[in-house]
Amino acid sequence: MPIHLLWGDDEAARNRAVEALVQAQVDPSWATINLSRLDGNDTGQAAQALEEARTPPFGAGSRMVVLQRSPFCSQCPAELAERFEAALAQVADGCHLVLVSSGKPDARLRTTKALQKLVKAGQASEQSFALPAIWDGAGQVELVSRTARELGLKLEPAAAAALSDAIGNDSARLASELEKLSLYANPITLAAVQALVGGQTTSSLAVGDALLAGQPADAIARLDALLEANEPALRIVAALSSQIRGWLWVTLLDQQGESDVAVIAKAAGIGNPKRIYVMRKQIRGRRPAVFLRLLSQLLSVEAALKRGSDAGDAFRDGFLLNPSGTKTDN
Repeated sequence: MPIHLLWGDDEAARNRAVEALVQAQVDPSWATINLSRLDGNDTGQAAQALEEARTPPFGAGSRMVVLQRSPFCSQCPAELAERFEAALAQVADGCHLVLVSSGKPDARLRTTKALQKLVKAGQASEQSFALPAIWDGAGQVELVSRTARELGLKLEPAAAAALSDAIGNDSARLASELEKLSLYANPITLAAVQALVGGQTTSSLAVGDALLAGQPADAIARLDALLEANEPALRIVAALSSQIRGWLWVTLLDQQGESDVAVIAKAAGIGNPKRIYVMRKQIRGRRPAVFLRLLSQLLSVEAALKRGSDAGDAFRDGFLLNPSGTKTDN
């Protein structure tokens, strides 16, 4: 296929796919002539990519034109879009035009529609590389497993879960850690991950998950990690408040019999309706009183912070010494 569309916010995976294409198609002896790497942020280079794609390869192997930050399926000047549509049928034999972008192609654009026709006809290929959301634990585990497969590595399920906890959706670090672990054990085991992968990624959402699970000590440990990373305490409070209010809204609307996830997402102020399915699993069997208590505890934490208390002490007092969420006088 002469045209390849690679898009998504997983930059590390995108780059691996590009390099795999280069290794498969370009003869290293002729790479200085047959391999071009251009930047689509520059209109001139985007136009140059279309011109070079019409040029047959020299010597052995194929010619490859890699256009990073391709504008052709997003915001593209009208004149450049016309040149792109004309060039689609003029890619030279033995030449590959690789269009790379971080954003999803805009399906409303003529350029995207023209390219999609070629994909359906088998004359172009499309690959997406999307990172899982920070709240999507299952998606992060799948990211670990998929990356291991791409690197040709075997990974025990427990090791995949541990790597997900330690790295989250940091795809670049994940690939680096997997390569390091492969030198230590194959297949990669939980013991290897625990021995070699330091630290634990965390976020305000992970803190909320620990509180929901009734694990305040784990929540405090994650809060300490956030504070050590210079995360502002009031920003943590705001994120936790938003997360817990979302759970409360979903619980209340479910109790009222509302089943439309779009309606629930709008009422809860959640941008991605797909998150509702994850939230429902998290809060299954819990009553609104649980979330009201957590919000009350957060109110105590916020009050302590605004009175000038140490951030670590404020969170400890709010979640450990004040489990009922009632206001205390220190």
